[in-house]
Amino acid sequence: MKINKVGILGMGAIGGLLAAQIYDYNPQGVYILGEQERIKRYQDQGWIVVNGKDYDFTGLSPEAPRTLDLIILSVKYHHLKKAIELMKPFMGENTIIISLMNGIDTENEIGAVYGMERLLYSFIVEISAVKEGRKITANKGKIVFNSLIPNDKKVMALSEFFNRTQIVYEIADDIMKEIWWKFMINVGVNQVSAVLDAPYGKCQKIDEIRELMDEAMKEVIALSKLEGANLTEEDLMRWYPILDALNPDGMTSMLQDMRGKRKTEVEMFAGVVSRLGKKHKLPTPVNDILYQLIKAKEKAIANQTVID
Repeated sequence: MKINKVGILGMGAIGGLLAAQIYDYNPQGVYILGEQERIKRYQDQGWIVVNGKDYDFTGLSPEAPRTLDLIILSVKYHHLKKAIELMKPFMGENTIIISLMNGIDTENEIGAVYGMERLLYSFIVEISAVKEGRKITANKGKIVFNSLIPNDKKVMALSEFFNRTQIVYEIADDIMKEIWWKFMINVGVNQVSAVLDAPYGKCQKIDEIRELMDEAMKEVIALSKLEGANLTEEDLMRWYPILDALNPDGMTSMLQDMRGKRKTEVEMFAGVVSRLGKKHKLPTPVNDILYQLIKAKEKAIANQTVID
């Protein structure tokens, strides 16, 4: 099992960055997947510029199917169902799928269609990536992944591919705990930054912002114990050195969505926390309020209402 042909589904900051990294190794080895109209628009208007370098990718639509060795999903949560459907023409018998989407349940949704044996659990961390128009500014970050299947050959295949393409990675000992850890981070920094319009620099320096992030993340820690992931406050504290090392001018994806007047992923953050809280009869007041605030801001922006 060797990975040579890779499809990227989702050309936001993270998808675009990974496409560029793979292209730098082998321009013929990476394809951007999308609907025919979207591919044509990219071809007409130009693809992306990553850290100052202009890229000219090959796009593939379902009308031109090709079996791929690896498909990387990096779409917004509300586009997941469409993305799952769009993948079908590119799936072969040994195609591996990894999802770099936020949240704790996207793999289950993908696996329900294609089989959990296709998937490696994964996420990206230590990354500050901003997309403005066609331009992406980003550091490399690190992809953390593993399988729930012992001695899974897919893990070796992906490791070997990342070594060839110089993509930074880590194989986690307890991947489900680590996915919950990333979920905890997103529940804290993504949501609070979006509500307070706070780039990383403000999250690094303002005590009240960090305290609010803490309270939101502690609700995830409590739920993780009931869901078998068993996070602790030590896991919370290992986030802050990573935050403090990020570019102060960088922004979370939710803040970028809010400023870009796009729909956010609050349903997969506070929405999931609130639903799990109800399931376990555990109060989640901080995330309940964050959910209401973010939904209100979304609606206000959609109606062109200014919030002071």
